[in-house]
Amino acid sequence: MINSGSPVIPPTQPSTEPTTTGKFIVLFDNNRSHVLNNLFSENRIAVSSTAENNHELSNLFLEPSNALILHNLNVAVVNASAADLSNLSTADVVGGNPILTFEAERFVSIQTTTASTEVTRVDESQVTWGLDRTKIPACPFSGRGIRVAILDTGLDMNHPDFANRQIVSQSFIEGESAQDVYGHGTHCTGTSCGSSRPTQLPRYGIAYETAIYVGKVLNNEQGKGTDGSILAGINWAVDNNCQIISMSLGARVAVGQAFSQIYQTIAKRLLERGTLIIAAAGNDSWRNLIENPIVNPVSHPANCPSIMAVGAVDSELQIAWFSNRGIDRSTGGEVDIVAPGVKVYSSWPLEKKYNILDGTSMATPHVAGIAALLAQAHPDARGKALWDLLTSTAKSLPPLDVADVGVGLVQAPNTANSGAILP
Repeated sequence: MINSGSPVIPPTQPSTEPTTTGKFIVLFDNNRSHVLNNLFSENRIAVSSTAENNHELSNLFLEPSNALILHNLNVAVVNASAADLSNLSTADVVGGNPILTFEAERFVSIQTTTASTEVTRVDESQVTWGLDRTKIPACPFSGRGIRVAILDTGLDMNHPDFANRQIVSQSFIEGESAQDVYGHGTHCTGTSCGSSRPTQLPRYGIAYETAIYVGKVLNNEQGKGTDGSILAGINWAVDNNCQIISMSLGARVAVGQAFSQIYQTIAKRLLERGTLIIAAAGNDSWRNLIENPIVNPVSHPANCPSIMAVGAVDSELQIAWFSNRGIDRSTGGEVDIVAPGVKVYSSWPLEKKYNILDGTSMATPHVAGIAALLAQAHPDARGKALWDLLTSTAKSLPPLDVADVGVGLVQAPNTANSGAILP
């Protein structure tokens, strides 16, 4: 599990914190949730389902059930042993067993680091350096008509820069509302969908006319959550027809560790249905060590081939010291694109109002916001087509290695570089 702040030097001892919750994520056959429900019920596993309209969604995730079926994703979060699930997955069922595979549920957390390096000072009197480098000032698009889901720690609903915006929110953390206490979600939402006219300069928001869908999947105390809370947020975003899902979160993976087949299946299906998931590549590297620098692979779930993994660069367009790398492309885990992720200024809960943070968490909403601009500019480009637009219009960054930066720096659309349709 990744901590909320990476140390300046790597830890000398392995973390003793648990990486899994004891629950499991189950992927089942398409349109067979009723069969899975019956299979669970016959084995005394109580079930709740997002398909049951008589449930209030806010209460559904708090019920003391042993299994929660997320009907949009063909996934269930199950509190059972691996042995029990193994037996269930091989049980004789009329029409075939609905269980395709299951995995241990992991803890996940924000992708922000507390240690930074000095970079060249840039003029941010009008716009942040990140918006300047990604060509936002020259972009004629606003994200109007596009729905962006930010799955994070929530949003400060009282922040003046979000007044009069279309905001839909939902919490998937027990006992906590979608109101952001930690701050990370407000910062990420500000970058992706913040105002073009904030109450004080510089401008930091990209897609300033999108509909904002705030899903709280990480908690107030530590910015941590689980696969279950994230998948519930994805399920909710799909239910609300969001074209873009931004996830500045993840969990560390070992070199050679395979990506999640369940997340990959979900992300691939959603790409085909018109929803693009964008996620942080992770902050597990220590490239700035004088001796034996450490570079770690792309985090879960961004290491899935059908999830766009975002690395971080600084204002000099150099790879950030903490940003992970596509080490073993045979197991997935490529960095697909990069965006500004060092000394990023954005919104923050009151009374502070604004803050500067580092991380692939900060890079990810730059890509999500620009994806919304491209989606507005190209009304027929959704899912994989939107992915292709992002990568085909990115700025290459030679001589940096593609394993670090993918296709390069994300760029906002304009009539010259995108063939876009003006609003």
